[in-house]
Amino acid sequence: MTVEKRSVLVLDCAEAEELADFYATLFAAQAHRGEDPDFVEIVGHQGVHLAIRRDHGYAPPSWPRPDDSQQAHLRILVAPQDMDEAEREVISLGARPLETQNNSVGTRDVRRYSDPAGHPFSLVATPDHEDGKSRDELRLT
Repeated sequence: MTVEKRSVLVLDCAEAEELADFYATLFAAQAHRGEDPDFVEIVGHQGVHLAIRRDHGYAPPSWPRPDDSQQAHLRILVAPQDMDEAEREVISLGARPLETQNNSVGTRDVRRYSDPAGHPFSLVATPDHEDGKSRDELRLT
């Protein structure tokens, strides 16, 4: 018999409340605050489940520089026709564009950003999500 398991991606940062608000707003999700003021869970529709943890010694990753680059990033799937609107939304919430060779010229199917704490994430145009049912799907890549 296999034991049922779930996983939650935990993002470390210096300001847990601020980063939790960013992701809760982005995914139209709920921020669940428990007894530990340094830990907030983000739970929403379409399987969104993140946790934010305050790390008092936090230093953001330097992606795309190789010296202390990321270990993981969030991939947020968006219908192709919604990419420009999604980009405006994440920037209005405090995300910063990460310029890369693939992100600065021509039609962009993948757009890279960092959240307010410096974690990289991508908006990815995915044709099989054009119906909007899975637009806010969250995948770890």
